[in-house]
Amino acid sequence: MERKIIKKVCMLGDSGVGKTSLIKRFVFDVFDDQYIETIGTKITKKEVMLTQQGGEDIRMVLMIWDILGHKSPKRVPASYYVGVEGVMVVCDTTRRETFDELDYWVETLMVMTQYVPIVFIGNKADLVSEQKVTERELAALASRFNAHYFYTSAKTGQGIEETFRHLAVHLAPKDSPPEKWW
Repeated sequence: MERKIIKKVCMLGDSGVGKTSLIKRFVFDVFDDQYIETIGTKITKKEVMLTQQGGEDIRMVLMIWDILGHKSPKRVPASYYVGVEGVMVVCDTTRRETFDELDYWVETLMVMTQYVPIVFIGNKADLVSEQKVTERELAALASRFNAHYFYTSAKTGQGIEETFRHLAVHLAPKDSPPEKWW
């Protein structure tokens, strides 16, 4: 038996961290290094097949909201968070300031929503010699919020499928509610 479930997922993080590129790699398996800033939001969907214990198949449709990363006036409209069920918070591992701003994005999320599964992403992992954020730092931040973290590269595809699948599994129906993450 198969069940179809639709889940709203938001991508959060500063401008230029690669949110749009991560989505394009996951949904279309393409990479374009030409930077075009997202204005407002863009919604893309992708189906992920999951098999639950007991053999039930779930066709999960991820509605991925690519939310603007520009924080002037340091505010994402509250309407973007309505109905969100999972979040990916992204930093560019070659730009320390984007990691330092992850707290801002999580704090904004916490004000706007109840519990939702969250995944931290350190993107541009292929640029090893330019890294300014260590895996240990990203792991410590994720641990503070009872979350997982992944190093990804939209350019090479490293960790993309694993990251989105991880969130999809955590969005699948469970018998008991998850623990609070803050």
